[in-house]
Amino acid sequence: MIHDLSKMRIFVRPGSTDLRKAVNGLSILADSQMGKNPFEANLFLFCNAGRKLLKALYWDRNGFCLWQKRLEKDRFPWPTSAEEAKEITCDQLTMLLAGIDFWKAHQEIKLQKVS
Repeated sequence: MIHDLSKMRIFVRPGSTDLRKAVNGLSILADSQMGKNPFEANLFLFCNAGRKLLKALYWDRNGFCLWQKRLEKDRFPWPTSAEEAKEITCDQLTMLLAGIDFWKAHQEIKLQKVS
């Protein structure tokens, strides 16, 4: 079953992940290293060192779902540090899958005074 992603929180694990791991190993990473409950309405994203393989993990009522996307050309934009890898939105996930690097987009500047 495919969930409504707008109702899920989407978390990115920065850096590379050994994607030989399957459901058990990735759910342990989500819990122990990312500090998130894999049984809640969360989607976890993992990417390999070559940034050509991405896995998504989430809990679906009575079991885990594991999706994989492998690029034949190009690479996924991917954060390298925990500061960059914050919770992302459904729109940002769409951009990520399309190859758009929103992590390097211009950041909003909040100023208080003109002079």
